[in-house]
Amino acid sequence: MSARLLNKHVAILAADGFEQVELTGPKEALEEAGAHVSVVSLNSGEIQGMNHLEKGDKIPVDVTLDQANPDDFDALMLPGGLANPDTLRTVPEALDFVRAFFHAGKPVAAICHGPQILISADLLKGRKLTSWPAIQVDVRHAGAQWVNAEVVVDNGLVTSRKPDDIPAFNKKMIEEFAEGIHAKQRELATHGH
Repeated sequence: MSARLLNKHVAILAADGFEQVELTGPKEALEEAGAHVSVVSLNSGEIQGMNHLEKGDKIPVDVTLDQANPDDFDALMLPGGLANPDTLRTVPEALDFVRAFFHAGKPVAAICHGPQILISADLLKGRKLTSWPAIQVDVRHAGAQWVNAEVVVDNGLVTSRKPDDIPAFNKKMIEEFAEGIHAKQRELATHGH
């Protein structure tokens, strides 16, 4: 186990319908790197994972959103899945939670449909990222540059397209989370451009 993320507390924000491997893969990698990881969701109990359109495992929720303080975390990870971002993007508290990381300059990693939450939080203007290809139009409409790459790193924002990208995603996510605060992340979130 490398201890690159020792003493780092990472939030994974997810709701029912998350793509299972996009939560469990990164969570495992973060924990192996020494991070303390908390799954944050809308309600206590468990959330339902999906393997594409089939139901997967249920994952326990560590902290409910109303109890989660962004100041207690060093970084944020957003898994994809179809229903998961769709649910979270309609919850003002979830968008405020995500915005707080950007405004503090903290690193954020999002995969697949995860960037939809960032679109709704109005955080992508002037950014460069990738996502599940089907939402690239939404990403562009949000004022970002979309690129088709395994993993894209832009001033503390790490994005990938799909489950196949998870190994590359995990590697870059751990690097960025280890670096900590990115001044440019804060600047872009506060001013856009």
